[in-house]
Amino acid sequence: MAEFTTIEEKIETEIVEKKSKFIATIFYVSTVEEAQEKIYEIKKKYHDAKHHCVAYRILQDNQILEKSSDDGEPSGTAGAPMLQILQKQLLVNVVAIVTRYFGGILLGTGGLVRAYSGALTKAIEQSNVIEKCQGVEMLINLAYSDWESFKYYCKNNKISITDVKYNNSIQCMIELDEDTKEKLKKDFETKKVILDNVQEMGKKLITKM
Repeated sequence: MAEFTTIEEKIETEIVEKKSKFIATIFYVSTVEEAQEKIYEIKKKYHDAKHHCVAYRILQDNQILEKSSDDGEPSGTAGAPMLQILQKQLLVNVVAIVTRYFGGILLGTGGLVRAYSGALTKAIEQSNVIEKCQGVEMLINLAYSDWESFKYYCKNNKISITDVKYNNSIQCMIELDEDTKEKLKKDFETKKVILDNVQEMGKKLITKM
């Protein structure tokens, strides 16, 4: 999977159905272990709630790992519908937890499906959905006199400058996709871009600009 859709940051929303409160929290995660940490974080935060229903989809070794849990709710009323929403929205590297505080009124299986689905949908609607792709991180050294033109070049070529250090020369970290990396190298060779030193730091999932 060269590209996928995900969320930028944590979002938490809340809905109420017949006095039961449903708190949906979604996180961007990159590993199953990180997803488990987020699930534990929410269970600890809302330790007095009875149900913490979960769904996640995570890209690992070019395969999508999926899991859902009803956490004590009737089978198929919470985790599975939540996972279906993530699948329908084509969201990857996302873990969703919907916490329920029971309000004393039974919702029935249909009502539970609608409530858990509605809580998660609301959270996704309020999130900033972004595209990720396989890219590369590079360390660049350049003269101060070339800094403004290099920033302009990055802006025009959708290259993200993630860190800058000002020493005898300017040292900056950039993120770019593979196609743009090849263009940068070609432009460097033809002197369209003046760089003192270029060091490739490794592969990295980056936000598609």
